Amino acid sequence: MTLHASNFAPFPMGRPRRLRRDSFTRNLVREHALTANDLIYPVFVLDGQQRREPVASMPGVERLSLDLLLPVAEECVRLGIPVMALFPVIDASLKTEDGQEALNPDGLVPRVVRELKSRFPELGVMTDVALDPFTSHGQDGLLDASGYILNDETLEMLVQQALTQAEAGVDIVAPSDMMDGRIGAIRQALESQNHIHTRIMAYSAKYASAFYGPFRDAVGSSGNLGKADKKTYQMDPGNSNEALREVAMDIAEGADMVMVKPGMPYLDVVRRVKDEFGVPTFAYQVSGEYAMLKAAAQNGWLDHDAVMMESLLAFKRAGADGVLTYFAIEAARKLRQE
Repeated sequence: MTLHASNFAPFPMGRPRRLRRDSFTRNLVREHALTANDLIYPVFVLDGQQRREPVASMPGVERLSLDLLLPVAEECVRLGIPVMALFPVIDASLKTEDGQEALNPDGLVPRVVRELKSRFPELGVMTDVALDPFTSHGQDGLLDASGYILNDETLEMLVQQALTQAEAGVDIVAPSDMMDGRIGAIRQALESQNHIHTRIMAYSAKYASAFYGPFRDAVGSSGNLGKADKKTYQMDPGNSNEALREVAMDIAEGADMVMVKPGMPYLDVVRRVKDEFGVPTFAYQVSGEYAMLKAAAQNGWLDHDAVMMESLLAFKRAGADGVLTYFAIEAARKLRQE
């Protein structure tokens, strides 16, 4: 919608501040609102029992073994958070150059999926489709002799990984690897194996961002990655037209939902994607964004709850249908209080 000055009464007949005078009027005319239904909660899970490991660079975030994750899932259900997104912390002894553990039907991710769906069938479960937690080099795909990430060979692994997760009962697979053609390959495989209800949320516009640092600490891939980067497959932060091409391809290949990552530094991309395609569009408020707000609040420089809620509302205003955020539980509690 294009707004023109001629659409509005001039001052003094028109006084925009009338609609800001009191809280009931502000509530009445508010254009966008945040609810618990808009939140997806990313969690880090590791093997074993009674294991709880704080992530130093993400205050309030912990790596949890399954038994300690179950109460968190229960709280998500109680608070009305519709989806939990799983990110595995794989033991170093299981990491290989080809990431073969990602295909293990009795591996960490399938076991966690089965248990969560058994205990909390009403909670949506989403899994990451990418090899970086499982590879000894920390990259999202297979390498050639020069260290370049191979596209087509990696697709075969990603398809099997997605099928392994679907067979465990996951609701949503979320390919985050940024290989060309992976959405079509995964969709075709899911259909052929009668996993017709398994949704795909594509990380369609995933940028080669510096905001991922704390996440890589959390899943233990930063040490494996070393000084290498992911710029040959993740997007250049200077590009937004390219994001529209990536989204268009993923939709054509069978994605049910698309995602922009990171979040707040890329709200312009969220808006362009939503305006152009009108499909379910999500954004990931990534670890670096979370860590910055947490650190500033801990130093007394920002009001924690106020900036948390304002930042999440910004995603909705930009056109996102939902947000993956480490603030999900805190924000849902705050919404309950309101």
